[in-house]
Amino acid sequence: MTVHDERSTDPQDYQGLPQAIGLMSKSFADGFVIPLHEHERDQLLYAAGGIMRLRTEAEAWIVPRDSAVYIPAGTHHAVSMHGNVEMRTLYIDTAATDARRRDLSVVAVSPLLRELVLALSEEPMVYDPDSRGGLIAQLIELEIGRARELSLKVPLPKDARLQRLCAGLLADPSDRRTLEAWSGVAGASARTLARLFERDLGMSFNRWRQRIRFHNALEALSRGVPIARVAQQHGYRSASAFSAAFGKVMGVPPSRISVE
Repeated sequence: MTVHDERSTDPQDYQGLPQAIGLMSKSFADGFVIPLHEHERDQLLYAAGGIMRLRTEAEAWIVPRDSAVYIPAGTHHAVSMHGNVEMRTLYIDTAATDARRRDLSVVAVSPLLRELVLALSEEPMVYDPDSRGGLIAQLIELEIGRARELSLKVPLPKDARLQRLCAGLLADPSDRRTLEAWSGVAGASARTLARLFERDLGMSFNRWRQRIRFHNALEALSRGVPIARVAQQHGYRSASAFSAAFGKVMGVPPSRISVE
């Protein structure tokens, strides 16, 4: 039996490990959904292949190629898989590390952090602090602390009227209806809806819709759809104009995501 075969795929087995960082490797099929749950330890979810979407009660996140999502302990969250996902999950006991705590965020995964995570997945599930696994874990702590945060979250509303509107756009980000057209669906005037967007979500209707569309575009880019085609599908006349707008909103240029 190999070391990898001995590794558990039950998250509960990683909450009380003697070391500060434990790593679980698990494969998920396209469309699989992990329902709302929480863990005792902080997590870093990294997909060696595929795309993940994460939702909490207040926000939605997309986790594309070359990024990971940091989830503080006790955070209720659900994860859906887009494409076949090879997930690597770090369970982190922050009380036993020198790493600073992070808020829920999507972070860029450097080439070094990627290789360290993959290397730790080949070590025993339980390792000695002075072993190769322990040294790799120490480097992972440093790299997580240095990881750059990406602007890949979308705030979600609590107001029932806004929820109806936002649910429609989440289902079809290409919907071109104005706030006036949405007022009948939401059960509120366009002026009220505009005020709710600013108050509850901290941004305008157009900005929120743009972020949803860029999430959709990001997923297409991660699947290998050419940038020029994605730009056209999202109403941009040129790939350069799309790239500039995408990079400003999402914090990363589409060329970093695209696999073309």
